[in-house]
Amino acid sequence: MNARTLLGLVAFAIVSLAFPAAAADNAQTFVNKAAVGGLFEVDSSKLAQDRAKDRQVKNFAEKMVADHGAANEKLKKLATEQKLQVPAELDAARKGDVEKLQNTTTGFDQPYVEMQRSAHADAVNLFQSYAKDGDNPRLKAFAAETLPTLKMHQDMIEKIAAANAAMPAVKSASTPKPPAPVPGANSFTESQAKNRIQDAGYTDISSLAKDGQGIWRGQAKKDGKSISVALDYQGNVFAGQQ
Repeated sequence: MNARTLLGLVAFAIVSLAFPAAAADNAQTFVNKAAVGGLFEVDSSKLAQDRAKDRQVKNFAEKMVADHGAANEKLKKLATEQKLQVPAELDAARKGDVEKLQNTTTGFDQPYVEMQRSAHADAVNLFQSYAKDGDNPRLKAFAAETLPTLKMHQDMIEKIAAANAAMPAVKSASTPKPPAPVPGANSFTESQAKNRIQDAGYTDISSLAKDGQGIWRGQAKKDGKSISVALDYQGNVFAGQQ
């Protein structure tokens, strides 16, 4: 091996270490997001089993506890075998959502349904992305196997929400992105809106507020530049929106 080839290999190794796999393809990132999402499904749905009024919502909650409870155990087993860390509790955003449900004194069903719609839109996107481009074969297979169930859950909760005109459908991964924020009753809480914007690659999100058209607007940073951002009820994120 000549000196030039050796230097090239060293440079490649340094670059590889400096720039790990993208978030959507990274096993530990997938485990973190999937585990927290699964815990949220179980914790929030246990509340709904006791407090929801609508029979369809109660039935949905029971299914979430059963299905996500089983998926959580399988994910934990697989991740442990792969020497990956598994979050044992909710992150701050999801913990805040559960606390909001706990503190809801009247009208529990609607906020629960709204949170479930947002959570399942996120989960389908996460599992779909990892099933396609994941970096760990066993977790990739788990994502592919679990995805149909998540899509079924998403279809169930959208049908429940469709009975209430105040809860328009959250966009699916296949829905084309519109050229501008779409006005509509927004189902995202502030913490969920912040998470969506962060997942789109923005940092230092601040001054989030929902305007009269149901669009979350605020400030954020991307590529070192401050920029205004917007999130509509479908989950679309836009930059440079006033």
